Amino acid sequence: MISRKTIIILGGGIGGVVCANRLAKKVGNKAEIILVDKSATHIYQPSFLRVLFGERGPEQIQKPLSSLERKGIEVVQDEILKIIPENKTVKTQNRDFKYDYLIISLGAELAPEKIPGLNQAGFNLYELRGIEKLRDELRIFSGGKIAVVISSLPFKCPAAPYEAAFLLDEYFRKRNIRDKVEIGVFTPESLPLPAVGPENGKIIKSMIESRNIKFNPELNLVSVAPDKKEIIFKENKIAKFDILIFVPPHQGEKAIRESGIGNEAGWIPVDKKTLQAKYENVFAIGDAAFIALASGKPLPKAGVFAHLEAEVAADNIANDIKGINLKKEYDGQGSCFLETGFGKAGFASGKFYAEPDPQIKIRRPARIWHLGKVLFEKYWFWKWF
Repeated sequence: MISRKTIIILGGGIGGVVCANRLAKKVGNKAEIILVDKSATHIYQPSFLRVLFGERGPEQIQKPLSSLERKGIEVVQDEILKIIPENKTVKTQNRDFKYDYLIISLGAELAPEKIPGLNQAGFNLYELRGIEKLRDELRIFSGGKIAVVISSLPFKCPAAPYEAAFLLDEYFRKRNIRDKVEIGVFTPESLPLPAVGPENGKIIKSMIESRNIKFNPELNLVSVAPDKKEIIFKENKIAKFDILIFVPPHQGEKAIRESGIGNEAGWIPVDKKTLQAKYENVFAIGDAAFIALASGKPLPKAGVFAHLEAEVAADNIANDIKGINLKKEYDGQGSCFLETGFGKAGFASGKFYAEPDPQIKIRRPARIWHLGKVLFEKYWFWKWF
């Protein structure tokens, strides 16, 4: 009798949830599938901005990971301490797991503490608690300077800070106080969304500026002075704010960094087609993975990539377990919505693995793309939970 294989999935975000579901469907009782996450809850982060502007309650964008157990997936809530690929072992706070296959989908660790004063002065755009606090602050805000600050590169969901700026413009116009509010985006980037190419970046920049949102490029954040309400950039450039909304520094998760299996920033280099790391039967997907493009830039960190990479990793593991000599490859396709407010969104899609540069097409804002993003949230929970 052939013994069942053990598949460990680390992380219950988009990539981990897709991977677990797909493996449960493809390998059935041929493998034990265990998903480990320190949280008991899956939070659908693409809906954060809907919470910010009161379209959704926080409870509406969450699901318990335990609901995956009815599909034959074991869910373990535990803190991951260390990954030891030489022994095919994962250590958590409460136990050790042995695996035959490992999928690392731990996402990115947010590290606002790396910038002095940042956490004390502003609202974290990438944390649900920060979103709820900002929502409440915006409701009583009557005018002044709002700074949307990208603290460092890379960061996940590259469209999110620009979507926030567009939606803030809409929000204050509907409150009839837009003429009392200054909105600015401050970023180390030369143009918005550099992964989509300079021509598309120029289009997005013109869209931003047409809404009276100031785009401040090539600014590297050094610190924030909460008492003075000042943002300090390199070369002693200073900007004032009344409300600071920030994208925090990102790094690889602590378990990856302390296991020595990632690069200097804690991201795990993988084969761009198979998502295989340098260790046997170890795959890294989504934000945790590092994939270098032909242009020299890394593949952006976004949910769409986690989703598609999860499908490839899951299919290759399933084929290996079933003895099927077939390798599925990720082709670098990707897409994302860009909310622009007033019931419209843009849509970017294309080939990120194209050489010498990604071939990305941006479709102008339209109601159909906004509706598509809204409906996708409903589809997501129906499909995977």
